[in-house]
Amino acid sequence: MNIIVASAEVAPYAKTGGLADISSSLAYQWSHYGQNPIIILPKYKTIDTNYYNFKPTYKVIYVPMAWWMEYAHLWEGTLPDSEIPVYLIENADYFDRYGIYGEPSEYPDNDRRFIFYSRAIFEVAKALNFKPHIIHAHDFHAAFTMAFLKSQYRFDPLFSKTAGVYTIHNLAYQGWFEPERAMNLAGFGMKEFYPGCWFEHYGKVNAMKTGIMFADKITTVSPTYAKEIRNPYYSEGLQGVLNLRGADLIGILNGVDYNIWNPEKDKYIFEKYSINELDKKIKNKLNLLKLIGFNNYGEPELPLFGMVSRLTEQKGIDLLMAKLDDYLGNNLIRFVLLGSGESHYEDYFRGLGWRHPKNSVIHIGYNNALAHKIIASSDFILMPSRFEPCGLTQMYALKYGTIPIVRATGGLNDTVSEYIPITGKGNGFVFLHYDAGDFDYAVKRALRIYNSQPHWNIIRKNAMSEDFSSSKTALEYLKVFKWALEKVL
Repeated sequence: MNIIVASAEVAPYAKTGGLADISSSLAYQWSHYGQNPIIILPKYKTIDTNYYNFKPTYKVIYVPMAWWMEYAHLWEGTLPDSEIPVYLIENADYFDRYGIYGEPSEYPDNDRRFIFYSRAIFEVAKALNFKPHIIHAHDFHAAFTMAFLKSQYRFDPLFSKTAGVYTIHNLAYQGWFEPERAMNLAGFGMKEFYPGCWFEHYGKVNAMKTGIMFADKITTVSPTYAKEIRNPYYSEGLQGVLNLRGADLIGILNGVDYNIWNPEKDKYIFEKYSINELDKKIKNKLNLLKLIGFNNYGEPELPLFGMVSRLTEQKGIDLLMAKLDDYLGNNLIRFVLLGSGESHYEDYFRGLGWRHPKNSVIHIGYNNALAHKIIASSDFILMPSRFEPCGLTQMYALKYGTIPIVRATGGLNDTVSEYIPITGKGNGFVFLHYDAGDFDYAVKRALRIYNSQPHWNIIRKNAMSEDFSSSKTALEYLKVFKWALEKVL
């Protein structure tokens, strides 16, 4: 199958979260299975074209926007260590600026930027004479590709038998646009905007709804999340839309690229290790403690709790705020954080580090090498999320024998199971209610198991034996693609 991957984030070029990782890892796996994917991505200012060996194609792309024509240049490269084509859409007005979406708040013209990107996908395919069987669009940034496929490009011979598959990574980010501006930019006009139409939600253009309604099949990133988002608590107001398309909504668990996230191969960690060399994991812990400033750490008797996360309300930071001071003040744990996000959460963690300098180290920002080191070296990883569509960090941690403490929601529920000492089954510690007491009880259960043999080795070996490979995820998507094609052929 010819597959166009339409994603605003693709690792290693542009990344703020798991969307980037899954966009690239799926392409790798599809290529391995004999499919023909190409990736089309905006040429953001932050992409180092020299480092990644992108070259200009000298093709000019003409992109209809409202009543005028926009232009873009096309760059070409390949995903690292592969022959998978990656095309960058260069337009200085839209993409020659720092960041992907705008930090700390989004760019006010993101509607125009991503409607342009979504339309340009088709014009790039035409310039390349690439006839796709599938356009796989991710999140609200590429949602309008689904509408364009069923309208402006439906009768174009290049796309007349193309199916659209739309993947929801996080329903909380929907893309709310002003109707008159967005509908005109997209070429539909206000005549197509009315209460209850496929674009409209509460009087605004909702890009996420647009993608859901126009797609042939809709996927989301875990089976549990696919069920959760059809209920009001998790649906972010879209439960009616999702239930209307319920027969075409499928949950596929995201997967991990074990060529990158594997303690036996990881180039970023202090010492490689396997399931039969858990003593080497301790060496990673000691080296990390020294690296981050615990020069007088003594014996590593205190459990090290790690967290690598965006700092948002979704991630359960409020639960940590209720309990971390108690754990650190009573010398129960050490804590290391790598993350960034909402300013009040960043300020809380900075304060935590000042209050407990002997037991906590706080790194605000992101550093890929340090993320690998924290995940490999920690004893436990904290993910007490209010909701979590999938989550990849807990899957990374499991492969490194780092035990997740999670709330039973979304992909966390699909990948982490409570360790039961009587049976020796389970790979982590799970709590159900979004409540500081429930979270605290899960932490206390974890502390009782820590260094208590044989349970400590059993749970870590259970964790490292799990297989959440992206190769499985890719095969599941290929099934969905075939079902989508049945609707258009």
